[in-house]
Amino acid sequence: MEGDLQRAVGRSLRRHRQQRGLSQEAFAEVVGVHRTYMGGLERGERNLTLRSVERIAERIGADPIALMQEQDC
Repeated sequence: MEGDLQRAVGRSLRRHRQQRGLSQEAFAEVVGVHRTYMGGLERGERNLTLRSVERIAERIGADPIALMQEQDC
């Protein structure tokens, strides 16, 4: 459905942030975005380009494909 991928990426980013024990503000600094933008990403409100997904994945040491896939918790 529309927006499912955006929400999946958001949940994945939130999971990575929480595993590191970081606030949204601290994680946003690691990723190189503003804290309010990070909040929008985590809520699945922002439509990222594939290049942006690659850049974020590189900065957090994650596989970009894995960021876009649902993970079993």
